Amino acid sequence: MKLDAFDRKILAALQRNGRLSNIELADEIGLSASPCLRRVRILEEAGVIRGYQANLDRDEVGLGLTVFVGVKVERHNDQQAEAFYAAVTALPEVISAFLVSGESDFLLQVVVPDLRAYDRFLSGCLLKLPGVSDIRSNFAIHTVKAPGPLPLGHLPL
Repeated sequence: MKLDAFDRKILAALQRNGRLSNIELADEIGLSASPCLRRVRILEEAGVIRGYQANLDRDEVGLGLTVFVGVKVERHNDQQAEAFYAAVTALPEVISAFLVSGESDFLLQVVVPDLRAYDRFLSGCLLKLPGVSDIRSNFAIHTVKAPGPLPLGHLPL
């Protein structure tokens, strides 16, 4: 889908505040309400906007430990990969997972309450994932920059 200037303005505004009403959004980007709503629905139907969610403070909800986990797998075949993907997707502690190049095959971002909870998660879940041959854990000490909006202003029109 090709995004025009209004689409980018809509996406930027909704990344800043997903609770904007359609009227507020339309005023902010300089469109009337009907075309604005139509554009938002098209962006949603196309999968550009995947959903809306609240941004929670991990410490305040009791998930104060973030761990970046590098996972190596034994073999790289379709069946093993599908089993691994399904298993990782089912773990709520894994908030993001990436297929990567380098020392690991996958990089997982895991959030848990504390080190004891991570030990239980590592032993009870991660080490039992299909095809896992090695796991390397890197513990976040301090968040310098939290996940933020995508830099849409840098894309060509």
